[in-house]
Amino acid sequence: MKKRTLAAAGLAMIMAVSLAGCSTTVSVPDTVKVENVGDSSDGKITMDSSETVKIVPDMAKIVFAVRSEAKAADECQQKNTESLNSLTEYLKGQGIDEKSITTSGYYLNPRYDWSSNTRKLIGYEMQTEVTVSDVAVDQVGTLLSNGVGNGANEIYSVSYYSSGYDDAYAEALKKAVDLARTKAEALAEASGRTLGYVVSIEEYSDSQYGRYVDGGVNLKKESAVMEAAGAKDTAADMNVMPGEMEVSANIKIVFSMGD
Repeated sequence: MKKRTLAAAGLAMIMAVSLAGCSTTVSVPDTVKVENVGDSSDGKITMDSSETVKIVPDMAKIVFAVRSEAKAADECQQKNTESLNSLTEYLKGQGIDEKSITTSGYYLNPRYDWSSNTRKLIGYEMQTEVTVSDVAVDQVGTLLSNGVGNGANEIYSVSYYSSGYDDAYAEALKKAVDLARTKAEALAEASGRTLGYVVSIEEYSDSQYGRYVDGGVNLKKESAVMEAAGAKDTAADMNVMPGEMEVSANIKIVFSMGD
């Protein structure tokens, strides 16, 4: 017995030294599992359960596009910068925090005329995307309408989300557990047993896919109409209706059964 103890201690020391010389990476598992160790000889009931909570979005994210054309590359870039600055200043003037405004998707491309079977350079085009986050829903209609009149040429997308998503997800989890318990109690009673304690709960990975919902309109066409008509005249026509969004939770729970 003493030799075995010394061997085990030596092995532990070797592993400790080996691990000390290595860098380790901590990975977050796809599932979170909580176990309560009990008598494994007891019967068990395993339930898959899911619940959904509906909430009304109160925030939005808008992606604008600023597109410019000119004969010379430097002139095209200058026009795009002026339009971009105009849009940014408008957004700030509407109370949008500078940290919520992100520019991306830059490109500058030549434009050619191929009508005479030859390639003739006729100018350049440049585009910049502007993403505006943390927009209150009641402000979306105004920004969509007037953003086009203040530098933007197109609106790529509008997505809605709720600042209460995490609370709604926690509520969905609780409902999923309650539903699983109700079903398990019925099954245990039907089999002449009683429902015991929770052996384990497994939460399926929350992919966050449902955190955002699409606005669901063709905003490129809308932006062209607004630009042609004049943004100030169309501001009242942009009626924003985000509707409801669904927050779902999925779990697997194992109960013990008593006599």
